Amino acid sequence: MSAIFNFQSLLTVILLLICTCAYIRSLAPSILDRNKTGLLGIFWKCARIGERKSPYVAVSCVVMAFSILFMQ
Repeated sequence: MSAIFNFQSLLTVILLLICTCAYIRSLAPSILDRNKTGLLGIFWKCARIGERKSPYVAVSCVVMAFSILFMQ
């Protein structure tokens, strides 16, 4: 089943995207900062969410990991 149709898989993909974009921006900010609009602007927005809401993203990642490891 595709991640689009399974809600838990969709949340996992979104969390991984946010964490990956924030990590890439911390290593090389120029890669994401030059594309702030358009289709590639989604990655810049995910990086901003990961930076500004990092405690909430971290808690969400821990809850998701617990859910995947012990609930399934």
